[in-house]
Amino acid sequence: MAPEPLSHKEIEDALAELPGWSLEGDRIERTYTFEGHLAAAAMVGQIARVQDALGHHADLTLSYNKLKASVNTHSVGGKVTELDLELAHRIEQIAAEHGVGGTTG
Repeated sequence: MAPEPLSHKEIEDALAELPGWSLEGDRIERTYTFEGHLAAAAMVGQIARVQDALGHHADLTLSYNKLKASVNTHSVGGKVTELDLELAHRIEQIAAEHGVGGTTG
């Protein structure tokens, strides 16, 4: 079954369970801050493995000590779906393993 776009209210309600994530246009996104570049880059590799397993991918932007994850579902016209929320939750799990996340990431 193809994913369905979520309403603005459904997205806002779901984001209440994802501290640090926000709705920006038609995407949900979050920026994580690390102590250095290698820690940020290591998280990218772990996210890539999860994305391949899910068959759903975020746009990841890596800078020196920051990693931005931004996601929506291209197959429904670039809107937010349950797939995006699932990926955000999985990224949060990875972030916790890297010592970032929560409300301060």
